[in-house]
Amino acid sequence: MSNLHFCNEPNVMTESAAVLQAARTASRPILQPGRNCWRVVPADKASALIDGEEYFSRLEATLRTAKRSIMIVGWDFDGSIRLRPDISPEESPPLGPLLRSLVEERPELEVRILVWSVAVVHAPGAPGPLIFGAEWQNHPRLHLRLDKHHPLYAAHHQKMVCIDDSLAFVGGMDLTVRRWDTRDHACGNPYRLRDDGTIYDPVHDIQMVVTGPAARCITEIAYDRWKIATGEEIQPLPQPALDPWPTDLCPDFTSVPVAISRTYPAWGQQSAIQEAAALNLDALSAARKAIYIEAQYMTAPCIGDILEQHLADPEGPEVVVVQTHESHGWAEKKVMGTNRDRLIRRLRRADKYDRLRVYYPVVPAEDGFCQVLIHSKLIIVDDTFLRIGSSNLNNRSIGLDTECDLAIEAADDEVRRTIGSLRDRLLGEHLGTSPDDFSKAVADEGGSLIAAIERLNVNGRRLHAFGAMFDEGPAEPAVGTSLLDPLEPFEPLWFLKRVR
Repeated sequence: MSNLHFCNEPNVMTESAAVLQAARTASRPILQPGRNCWRVVPADKASALIDGEEYFSRLEATLRTAKRSIMIVGWDFDGSIRLRPDISPEESPPLGPLLRSLVEERPELEVRILVWSVAVVHAPGAPGPLIFGAEWQNHPRLHLRLDKHHPLYAAHHQKMVCIDDSLAFVGGMDLTVRRWDTRDHACGNPYRLRDDGTIYDPVHDIQMVVTGPAARCITEIAYDRWKIATGEEIQPLPQPALDPWPTDLCPDFTSVPVAISRTYPAWGQQSAIQEAAALNLDALSAARKAIYIEAQYMTAPCIGDILEQHLADPEGPEVVVVQTHESHGWAEKKVMGTNRDRLIRRLRRADKYDRLRVYYPVVPAEDGFCQVLIHSKLIIVDDTFLRIGSSNLNNRSIGLDTECDLAIEAADDEVRRTIGSLRDRLLGEHLGTSPDDFSKAVADEGGSLIAAIERLNVNGRRLHAFGAMFDEGPAEPAVGTSLLDPLEPFEPLWFLKRVR
């Protein structure tokens, strides 16, 4: 296990500067097993699934093909959700009863669900079934467990579903409430309902699906988590004979190397693993033309160090960030919202060449517009690097929470085109235009993402700039950040060590 501590203060700036300097002077690949990823392994097929409708519909279809094993690992889980709320309950029943029906139909199928223990009081899903069980859980081959093996205040934030050890989904979406949405993010979508019948706000997210050796390695991570949490060791399945890939999904990538990067806090006998943090710094440092980020939270000072140095460089890349505007809850507003704005101000002050844009997406509403919550965790560097996973760009995702990210680095023109096409699909979605139109605008503007965005940012669906791009105010992390968004586990009685 690595013990890198890439972003630990007080050496954040020194470490980040060293990473950027190394990237500028070296031509080596970004992906380096043992440093910024656990393994780089082939995926027979891989695709990015944009928004809940695309992910959940493919997930339901794939669950129905499972023969031996379904392994779900999440920050939250709610068996009452329907993966396809836009069709009848007979065609798409609630997730819990669906899983129950599958184990009843297939005598060799085992379903295991592992959920962060604090989800019962912190996450949006219903706590009762997680604590006391539900009727659909009453089956000897259907197991739901709460994972209590984590430091104080840490979260199990990985979001994975593994099917028959041969296909895996990894990304930002838990199987819980308020995650499903369509790509148009209409304000009044009647299928986007809370339990009380009101419509929840639009939400944007991304999941990746992979098959082949990459899926088996992700399953290994899930099985290790299960063993640590429950003591049960799950034996891997023999290599499957059938390809479980969704029949209606054209893969974005075929026979492509995929990197798997993890975050684990130092806890008990486990050393800290900070592969995901190292990957973020190495990838951002390698940028030459453009960085595109989608993030629920971007507040980490070490991420700011890299971006700040790029923006101060006359030959540096453009930096385009799309993230959530509204924060919910006192702690989230105090730390994530405040520090987001402070980091934006810091970057803006370094932006001597007008290469920074930080936006939040909106869609039309009867009374003006409504905001789209960004829950995705994505980095695209130039057209050569793609990262999708569970890690936010805040402190706790660097060294406190458990995370899992997947990355692809282009080695040929086909993969470059696919990565660039994904970026164009995402920005086209936010701007209410087609991927082809956005791609053409980039070409017409000499390769500038910013110029293309500003040219097309005229529709009802559009990107709004954050106020911190223009206002005055502090740019240093807020007081209390180390307590509410810590980089690593802390002991509540740490001060007693000083008097021993």
